Amino acid sequence: MKTQQDTAVFLLRITLAAGFLSAVASRLNLWGSHSSGWQNFVHYTAETNSFLPQSWASAIAVLSTITELSTGILLLIGYQVKRAAWWASILTLLFAIAMSISFGIKEPLDYSVFVFSAGGFLLSTFPHYKWTLEQLLHQS
Repeated sequence: MKTQQDTAVFLLRITLAAGFLSAVASRLNLWGSHSSGWQNFVHYTAETNSFLPQSWASAIAVLSTITELSTGILLLIGYQVKRAAWWASILTLLFAIAMSISFGIKEPLDYSVFVFSAGGFLLSTFPHYKWTLEQLLHQS
């Protein structure tokens, strides 16, 4: 049973990391023709945060990209997992709330943003994480 839980926690950590890193890769045109591109992301950021001044969109886009990239890398390598998972939960919850305000509740539900947030929260509740850089460093 413990091995199944360890595997589930590992898969949750890796899929959350992949979600963040894929979104950043799309903004930076790393997915080629399937990328959204930076300008489209800034425009979407402005739409999603329609309740804030339009002039804030670029700053929010940069800040969210840095946060998502950092969180994704930390989760992927397994360092500061509890903290990174908590940040993943808060960041996606804020995103879901902004989406709900600007587009209605259907959009964040359709894109499973609340599920992503809950997954981050769940990951942050585990007492230890196998197959991580943290575990490797503590064994030395």
